Amino acid sequence: MVNVENISKAFKDVQALNNVSFNAEEGELFGIIGPDGAGKTTLFRIMTTLTIPDNGSVLINNRSIFNDYLEIRKHIGYMPGRFALYQDLTVEENLKFFASVFNTTIEENYHLVKGIYSHIAPFKNRKAGKLSGGMKQKLALSCALIHKPEVLFLDEPTTGVDPVSRKEFWDMLYDLKNMGITIIVSTPYMDEASRCDRIALIKNGEFIDEDTPANIINNFNKILIAVKADNMRSLLKDIRKCNQINSAFAFGAEIHAVIYEEESIDNIKTQLQNYNHKNIEISRIKPAIEDCYIWSR
Repeated sequence: MVNVENISKAFKDVQALNNVSFNAEEGELFGIIGPDGAGKTTLFRIMTTLTIPDNGSVLINNRSIFNDYLEIRKHIGYMPGRFALYQDLTVEENLKFFASVFNTTIEENYHLVKGIYSHIAPFKNRKAGKLSGGMKQKLALSCALIHKPEVLFLDEPTTGVDPVSRKEFWDMLYDLKNMGITIIVSTPYMDEASRCDRIALIKNGEFIDEDTPANIINNFNKILIAVKADNMRSLLKDIRKCNQINSAFAFGAEIHAVIYEEESIDNIKTQLQNYNHKNIEISRIKPAIEDCYIWSR
């Protein structure tokens, strides 16, 4: 359905993308995971025919972004990370406008947006600029769906919304996936990776891993520990001084560290005690997607 081959793009001296390749199958929910500045938005703009790559090719259902871009635009939905609807139009006016752009009506494809639009229908006469973050998100998704796209591109759709709205949004994506719509979504939230069928981890414009979330975690081949102590402020600095530590990073209320040998845990604890740390807790743990990202190549 979506075939990306060796896409590269530079902006002056900044290499935004470097030989990015992947395939997303029909009806698949494919996630592109990485922090701000990793190249996600540039890739989405290329896939949606808004930016021309320096090298490589993209096919959307066997249509080329170079030769068939006008036809592609009829068959995809795009929800950019920045709210891009008309803020001075009402909810209903925005939806009617985007339907008219694609020569359709709200009534013709209402079955696609019913589950989403029902949340914002009570506010149909409110200006889009006056909606909450979660409501803006639902309106933008409705507008991206109203012409019955084959592929839906969502660039960081849950950024800046509350946890409840994030969960509601992903529930909506599952419903759309069950309708057979191919969905490509980007997110900086590592915890959202597990909600996708397959994911690609993007760092500095390159895909550093691509597989199912479970396989990426299972292929993590390093010894990972979690460390806590009374003085967390100085713990990271001191743990990095330990000879048995390969590398360490703050991870919520803990320090996650990769060690060379599991047998060195007791020695690490002794060294931290020598640095006057108290109530030290060290345990071997299974990695999360964020760990896989941090310790990837």
